[in-house]
Amino acid sequence: MIVKSLDHLNSLSRKVADQLIKNDCIFLIGEIGVGKTTFTRYLINYLQEKNGEKITEVLSPTFNLLYEYDLKNLKIMHYDLYRIRDEEELKQLGIFFDKEDTIKIIEWPQLINIPSLDKLEMYIDYADNENEREIKFKGSGKWKILNEL
Repeated sequence: MIVKSLDHLNSLSRKVADQLIKNDCIFLIGEIGVGKTTFTRYLINYLQEKNGEKITEVLSPTFNLLYEYDLKNLKIMHYDLYRIRDEEELKQLGIFFDKEDTIKIIEWPQLINIPSLDKLEMYIDYADNENEREIKFKGSGKWKILNEL
């Protein structure tokens, strides 16, 4: 799928958000600056708006590794694993041993190897036009039936 604008990316994030349920996981894979955090910002702000909550600033958690967003009956855990170098560091974060009723959005998930996880992988890449992005989806668990949004 070619995403032609920020409005198009925002629309796509809403379609993904409308399918999310507690304990889902989204892996965002792509180069620096390709739009992983922008997609996440649109998704979280949409869910906040949909729940009648205050729209908050959604920043990249590159240096903090994690930002948490509390919605009425749900918590969103936004991870950025860019600085994680090995599986031991990853284990210390306890990403999959924490609270239930969370949605996990993980940028740079390459070290994670949990095959049975219900997850949506989004591969975001630069397209020929510098303002466009190519997005490919790969799903497992409940997301396996997803071909393209």
